[in-house]
Order: sequence, then structure tokens, then C-alpha cells
Amino acid sequence: MEQRTVYAGLVSEELVGKTITLKGWVQRRRDLGGVIFIDLRDREGFCQVVFNAENLSAEQMDLADHLRSEYVVEVSGVLNKRVAEQINPNIPTGQYELMAHELNVLAKAKTPPIYIEERLDVEEEIRLRNRYLDLRRPNMFNNLRLRHNVTKAIREYLDSLDFIDVETPYLTKSTPEGARDYLVPTRREAGKFYALPQSPQIFKQLLMGAGIDRYYQIVRCFRDEDLRGDRQPEFTQVDLETSFLSQQEIQAIVEEMLKRVVKAARGIEMTEAFPTMTYEKAMNEYGVDKPDIRFEMKLVDLSEFAAQSEFGVFKSTIENGGQVKAINLKGLADAYTRKTADELINVVKPYGAKGLAWLKITDEGFNGPIAKFFADETSYKAITEPTNAEPGDILFFVADQKDVVAASLGELRVHLAKKHELFDQDELAFVWITDWPLFEYDEEAKRYVAMHHPFTAPQNMDLAAMKEDPANALAQAYDIVLNGYEIGGGSIRIFTREMQNQMFELLGFTPEQAQEQFGFLMNAFDYGFPPHGGLALGLDRLVMILAKEPNIREVIAFPKTGRGVDLLSNAPSYVANDQVRELHLRIQE
Repeated sequence: MEQRTVYAGLVSEELVGKTITLKGWVQRRRDLGGVIFIDLRDREGFCQVVFNAENLSAEQMDLADHLRSEYVVEVSGVLNKRVAEQINPNIPTGQYELMAHELNVLAKAKTPPIYIEERLDVEEEIRLRNRYLDLRRPNMFNNLRLRHNVTKAIREYLDSLDFIDVETPYLTKSTPEGARDYLVPTRREAGKFYALPQSPQIFKQLLMGAGIDRYYQIVRCFRDEDLRGDRQPEFTQVDLETSFLSQQEIQAIVEEMLKRVVKAARGIEMTEAFPTMTYEKAMNEYGVDKPDIRFEMKLVDLSEFAAQSEFGVFKSTIENGGQVKAINLKGLADAYTRKTADELINVVKPYGAKGLAWLKITDEGFNGPIAKFFADETSYKAITEPTNAEPGDILFFVADQKDVVAASLGELRVHLAKKHELFDQDELAFVWITDWPLFEYDEEAKRYVAMHHPFTAPQNMDLAAMKEDPANALAQAYDIVLNGYEIGGGSIRIFTREMQNQMFELLGFTPEQAQEQFGFLMNAFDYGFPPHGGLALGLDRLVMILAKEPNIREVIAFPKTGRGVDLLSNAPSYVANDQVRELHLRIQE
């Protein structure tokens, strides 16, 4: 074989008139009688190749005549410029063509089950089952290259700040207080299991105790949890940890890193500081802890008015300790009939809402099923002024318990924004969420659990105050959100045995349980541990947003389905009984 001169998609003016060699796949073939054209494709794009009977032997022309899509070929010839009327302006190499003088077929191909094209209308299962073909498509390659550029920018930036890349174990210890672990049995220790790490949390803290000072790792993590469009059972984190830095200093490092990533991935120069919002404000105004701030439509609390209103549903909700909130879809009242407005109940019902009320604003007042309850001027002002409502707007109300109202209207807000395209698809809107609760109450377990993880330092180090009022204890924790997705979270960590013991006690661990689960970290605290903190970014999710893809499977080379199945290799799969017995396991029928 000849050495490849250049990628087909990168032929340029400086190569015109020169003999070059291209290698790649046949995208398509056209026979014009005595002249055969193929589009030769490689990872960088296309170049037209011309086989002319006047310049080639009958044997070579016969070979060209039998070319089919996805044949792998090597072609040598002279690169020419096309005449003006034959230039293809739709591709970067559209003004060039290779006049072939030698063709070598390196591999033949059957007709592929999917077309190798930019956009493809085919079931995802077919794509995943034939992923090696799917990845030949230009947009899939570009997604993987974008991912490469993101990780390259991250490494270069962290290297410049003297962070050290340190690997941590994949086979580790199962610990509670998180998603389900993936367990790995071992034949050497009957009845014992390793766990695949949900994150390198404890190990990176131990690295701080070891004096590494600034650690990072682009690392695989594993969680056996219910899947959705922005989750996979195995995923990649950009994990970093530092010693002796404050929350603000860590946020500044991550913020600058993200700005460099955006520049590398999208060519956008971001100069302004990312806004910061407290957890309480995010929940009150957006209904979620990962607000999409590309558009307004904030949740407005009308509970005080509702308590005095004539509408029984609103009034009784407040009497039962609930609240009433509304969102204003501005200028789009005419987009909804009574039927289509009522159908939006299906958006909020999965979040516990038992109803969705609505009002249109007209020049004459309110219009809608509940308008008769608010016909007076006082009600009109009490509703329209805080919601900034005016004729042409439509208001949507949920009356329920606080968490149901937040979740329901938060989801409806995003649903309406997507439906009516209320934001710029190209905008990148980062926001820091700070002042998180330290604990959340687990109704099933009937106890408080850590909102993030049990190693997060509280803002108030007073144990008595935390015991007395755990619901209002705040953490030194911070999330970074992009376009309504949480892309990273971190915290300042506990670094003394005394405080960690107190935290475990608050979370319901006995001293024996704490030592059994986390003894190796607790013991390390006895030998001089530095104050430390860090953050982990979800790489897959970040790249998904930068690539403007709807699903993280589009930016992962070999992903799992929503059921956690690898359709390409057919994993998970059954294994031989001998192998199961060797691991001291028995499969129940």
C-alpha cells in the first residue's frame, strides 16, 4: 500500500496538480458511461474521485465499475480543480476532484443496515446494534472529536495550575448513602464483593491527606440507577480536589476551566462571571435546583391572596399547609383553547399535582374556567401585578403542598419554553447554585440523609444547632448548572474525625457502622488532614449540551440503552455455570 498523503476531507489548494493518495470508504458511486465518479469518505469529509476510461486500463475501470458503498479503497492520482459550473458549494472540498490513475480495493462490504449519512431517521436500537457503522457518520465523529477537544482543554488548564492526574481503584468497597452499587464477586473470597465506584470520593480525600494538594482525574464511575436521557450506568467525571482553598477559590478555578472548554468546543469567548443563586431562590422561583435561566417565566407565590380568595380549592390548600403558585406564559394566550390548556394537566400530573388551573388575561378581565371566582378588581390586581400579567398572557396555577407545586410548575415551565421556543438554542447559560441544605428527609427510611454525601462540611459547625434543627442546616456545597442541567457538584469536606463522627451520628450511623464502612478514611484523619474541597463535573452531560444533542448516548462511543443493555455486544449476558460456581454464587430460577 501507498502512504496516505492527506485526509480526503482536507485536500486543499496547495495539493492541486500534485499526485496524492487517498484512503477511505466509498460513499456513493455514479457511472456516466466511460467515466465513473465516487465520493471517497474518511473521518474528515469527502473528496470526489474520477475514473476515466481514457486514462485507465480496462482492468482498473472494471474494478471501479464494481465499487459499492462502504468498500474500503486506496486511490492515487492527480488533484485537479473542478470547472466553475461543477463546483459543489455544499462541502469544503467541493472545488476539487482526484483524477485517479490507480485503484486498490482494500476491503469489500455488504449493504449496510443503516445509511452513513449526517442525519439518520432510523430506530436507535438499530444504530446501537451497529454502532461501528453509526460512528462512521460525520456528526457522530464530530461529537467524539468535540469530546476530545473538551478533555484536552481540561487537561491543559489543570496541568497549568499544577494539578496532578492520579488514578484511583475501580475495584473498591461498597458503601451506603448513594445509588445502588454494581457489585463484583471474587473467587478468592467466598461471599465477599468488590463494588465499582460511584465516584472516587473517599480516595480523592485520602489523596489530600497524602499531601498531593491538587488532584484531578477524568474517571469512569458506575451507578445502578434508573436511566434517562442524561444518565448512563457507566459515566465519566472530571474529578478534582484541592487542599487549603476556599469554596470561592474552587469555584473560580472551575469557572475558568469551563470558559476555556466553551472556547475550545464552540469558539465562544465568555468573559462575564457566572451568576450565583441560592438553593432556596432556585426552588422558590424556578421550582428546581437546576434552573434554566435562558428564559424568565418564574414561579410567583400567590398564597397570601389565595388564603383570602373565594376559590375553595385555593383557600383549602392554604388551610392545609400548602401553597399556590403561578407562572405567566406571556403573549401566548391565543395559542391555547380550553381543550389544549386543560391537556397540560398531563405534564404536571406525574409530579403529584391533582389539578392545573389557568386564566387568560383579556382587556375585559380574566377568561377561563375559574375566572368567575376572580371577577372583582381587587382579585384582578392581586393576581396580575405580582405575575406581571397583561392582556394576551395566560397564567397557570398549581395549588398543593410545597414540593408538589415546585416540581409541577418547574416542569411545566420548561415544557412550555421548549414548546414555544422561548430561548436561544445556541446560548450557554451557566449558574452556580449555593447554600444547599445539609440534609434531606427520607420518607421511606424515616430519617435525615445527606443531601450530597456524608463528607460535606456544614456551614455552621455547631453540632447542637444541627441536631436541634437539621431541616435548616446548610452545607458548604455548590453545584454548577448549564441550560437546566446539573453538570457538576462539589463541596468543602469535613477533615477532622470529631466532626465526621458527629455527622455520622446525625445520619443515624452507630460508631461501629461508621468504622466498618469508612474506617480507612476516619483513621487517616488522625494523622493531620488538611482542609480540602473539590468538585466533579459530568463530562458526558457537558459534552451533550455543547454538541446540542438531546441525549448523552450521542456523545458516548459505545453507550447502553435506557434499560442498561449494550446491544452491540449483547451485555449483560448469561455466563457458564462453572464460572458462576467458581465465584461461590448460585443463580435463583
